[in-house]
Amino acid sequence: MRVEIWSDIACPWCYIGKARFEKGLAAFAHRDEVEVVHRSFELDPGRAKGDIEQVVDMLARKYGRTPEEARSMEADVAANAQAEGLGYRTEGRDHGNTFDMHRLLHLAKARGRQDELLTLLYRANFAEERSVFDDAVQAGLAVEAGLDADEARAVLADPQAYADDVRADEREASELGADAVPFFVFDRRYGISGGQPSEVFVQALEQAWKDRRQTGLVPVGGDAAACDADGFCEVPSADA
Repeated sequence: MRVEIWSDIACPWCYIGKARFEKGLAAFAHRDEVEVVHRSFELDPGRAKGDIEQVVDMLARKYGRTPEEARSMEADVAANAQAEGLGYRTEGRDHGNTFDMHRLLHLAKARGRQDELLTLLYRANFAEERSVFDDAVQAGLAVEAGLDADEARAVLADPQAYADDVRADEREASELGADAVPFFVFDRRYGISGGQPSEVFVQALEQAWKDRRQTGLVPVGGDAAACDADGFCEVPSADA
């Protein structure tokens, strides 16, 4: 069975949703027979490379909030992340264009190291004191994930490398009706939007396994926090 996950490195609910999905997958009896594929989705595709701003400033501008209110929003998301055992910095994080990271993730997919690189990108972006919006940092993370340094640098230096793959993922998300991420598709049968509780992922895995010969996409689970195509991220309370 295949699970496809559309996400963006800049999306906090993708970071949290990945951890919740992995908890659900660990509880699934047939977990060793599940293939997980990560697909590209940009929350801020119109932002130019090199146009980087602090996350708190971006949130205040997008939501029309004061910096103090934006920091409170970040604190709420941090509480949700920490409840999943994830690190989350509320100050000093950057926001920028993620297209190059998605291109690099397609290289990692071709080399069988996609999940490793995505995990490192999320950790660097949300939990560590380094900006992922830098070619040198991205190349270093690629090496940490097990990729060849020269190959990773060559991809980053060529704007067309894997660009078509990123765009194809994004077109497919649109065709499937995904307007927010994370977006999970189970065997092209069941779809889940948002960072749902792990129990919902267990339910979806079990149902998709049972019905894996059927066709057509069916929504599973209720509403959950997500980041939409305009880059807006819902911020529920810490106990959500």
